[in-house]
Amino acid sequence: MSPTPRKAVILLAHGSRDPLWRRPMEAVAERLRASHGGLAVCCAYLELEQPDLAAGAAEVMAGGIDELTIVPMFLGTGKHVRDDLPAMVDALRSRYPDVRIMLRPPVGDDPRLLDLLAVIAGE
Repeated sequence: MSPTPRKAVILLAHGSRDPLWRRPMEAVAERLRASHGGLAVCCAYLELEQPDLAAGAAEVMAGGIDELTIVPMFLGTGKHVRDDLPAMVDALRSRYPDVRIMLRPPVGDDPRLLDLLAVIAGE
């Protein structure tokens, strides 16, 4: 019987110069850690903040993971998600060939989130 793979999730957001902007991402990360014991979770940012995706990946890889899921915390599929992010993920796959790296669609593509946003907007 093979051991259970060690998994990690990177929540990837845009980034901002305003330090308060990080609070929602960090809150999602804390909820994810609490609900999935043993899961390594890291927030990373495309620009204006650290860690960037490469540094976030290095952080979770140091824990000896087998699987990494990158979740773009974007409401839409713009240039960053469509063009920049796949190239960054390809670079990670080259750097960590023994780790299964999955790129999820942006959270804004999930109908559950869109339903929740409609509920909130309608209150």
